[in-house]
Amino acid sequence: MSVAVAPPRASWGEPVRMLFSRTVTLSLVEMQKLRADYTELFTRMAQPVLWLLVFGQIFNRIRAIPTGNLTYLEYLTPGILAQSALFIAIFLGIQIIWDRDAGILTKVMVTPTPRAAIVLAKAFSAGVRGLAPVVVLVPVALLLGVSITVNPLKLLGAAVALMLGAGFFACLSMAIAGVAQTRDRLMGIGQLMTMPLFFASNALYPIDLMPGWLKVISTVNPLTYLVNALRGLLVGAPADLWVDFGVLVVAALVGIVGSASLLGRLVR
Repeated sequence: MSVAVAPPRASWGEPVRMLFSRTVTLSLVEMQKLRADYTELFTRMAQPVLWLLVFGQIFNRIRAIPTGNLTYLEYLTPGILAQSALFIAIFLGIQIIWDRDAGILTKVMVTPTPRAAIVLAKAFSAGVRGLAPVVVLVPVALLLGVSITVNPLKLLGAAVALMLGAGFFACLSMAIAGVAQTRDRLMGIGQLMTMPLFFASNALYPIDLMPGWLKVISTVNPLTYLVNALRGLLVGAPADLWVDFGVLVVAALVGIVGSASLLGRLVR
């Protein structure tokens, strides 16, 4: 009499280990690319400094925008940090299209590597790039008289917020790449989205000054919550950090799932 043997139950441990190990490996590859060319980091640092030195200085003098107990430079500095993360990450999809054109993406995707690992590694790379302007912008802000916290936990929290924000916008860019298919189309769509995302946030001015329709857009714009978190952590502005980080985490997770599902369109 034969006894039926039940098949072994699938373990969640192995897929999780695979996702983690492949993400770490691909992230190290991305860091090697960054180490090979520091030019991109230096060029990305120039624009936010110009925003602070020119735009910030002028509006700080004319006092045209009400910012409560903060000077306009204190109000603007977190907004410019968030802007830098957006501008750096929103065009990261070009890199993944280049990987497709070079045959790299196809070779990775025929391995057991989860698509989410590819997306996570690119998002991590965008997060690191998003932190680069901090190195120059914060010292410049301090020289201009901006009071930035020295609390290491708050600084760490601000770095996490920046990486989450940059990671979401990188995922958004990769999702667009899956639809656009070409670098030229992605550039056009990215340029079309960047300024509305930036100006429909509280990076430059309070939400209270916006018309009603723009307030609605601002409340669903992840950049608004990134700016809120950075203001609360760096310059002590009122902020609901649980809500801000909750939105950023959910946005990042949705971005990872969405871009991973669209990644296959690039190699068809």
